[in-house]
Amino acid sequence: MYTSHFNLREVPFSLTPDTSFFFASSTYQEALNTLVVAVRGGEGFIKITGEVGTGKTMLCRKFISSLDEHFVTAYIPNPSLEPRTLFLTLAEELELNVDKDASQHEVLKAINGALLEKAGQGKQVVLCLDEAQAMPLETLEVLRLLTNLETEKRKLLQIVLFGQPELDRNLRNESVRQLYQRITFHYHLEPLSREDIDFYVAHRLAVAGYAGGRLFTSGAIRALTAGSGGIPRLVNILAHKSLMLAYGKSQRKVSAADVRAAAADTGAARKMSLPWAAVAASVVVVVAVTAGWMVLG
Repeated sequence: MYTSHFNLREVPFSLTPDTSFFFASSTYQEALNTLVVAVRGGEGFIKITGEVGTGKTMLCRKFISSLDEHFVTAYIPNPSLEPRTLFLTLAEELELNVDKDASQHEVLKAINGALLEKAGQGKQVVLCLDEAQAMPLETLEVLRLLTNLETEKRKLLQIVLFGQPELDRNLRNESVRQLYQRITFHYHLEPLSREDIDFYVAHRLAVAGYAGGRLFTSGAIRALTAGSGGIPRLVNILAHKSLMLAYGKSQRKVSAADVRAAAADTGAARKMSLPWAAVAASVVVVVAVTAGWMVLG
């Protein structure tokens, strides 16, 4: 592929949420600080929202890896579950041997016992729920039961909700108003600025082993900003395709034209003006390079 051409150890713009590539822009560092401060303070409910592709899962994993040995984390990536199944999933995360046919009350009782045991060991349990906007309202409501588990001194379980903006709409539903009132900390992830994207691209290239001069021209960064709207996932897709285009043309730098062509070939990207012949030729290069990579792989 293009890694050897650009002297890279690995692909720098993978969509996999690898925390070694975490970019601490002001927005993401503030969000991470909010999470860490909140759980250390023993807050019951914390909420992080952001548009599709803004890096919520990456932030979640970075947050989990940032906690010390005094914390035990449970991670549920797809909580679109009915209440009892959610409780069973949490019990599994806590490594509890609970009968699958146990009632919701029995599962909750087992979870409470496990949380008390962890508290006796000086440990705090944090439950992270990703894609929380997909949770049914009845499941959101029973989360309140989990935050009722407490000693006289503190909550036994802290819950962090990561979700798209639709999560806020769901939480404003009258049926879950008691839960909404218990959210003490929240943060909304904003898209990256042009300056952020410049540093973001350089950061990921450096982590991937690049040690040369500027690989993406200033024009390419402007085009990345325009085409991605500052959404990190789209930045990754466009940057990856742009590197493929540059490699296919034996270029040592990525130009604005490469990024525009990549955007024209990406449905979710914001389209920019580019002659159709150039788009067609560039798409052929992307397809050919990808096909060659797959054959070689």
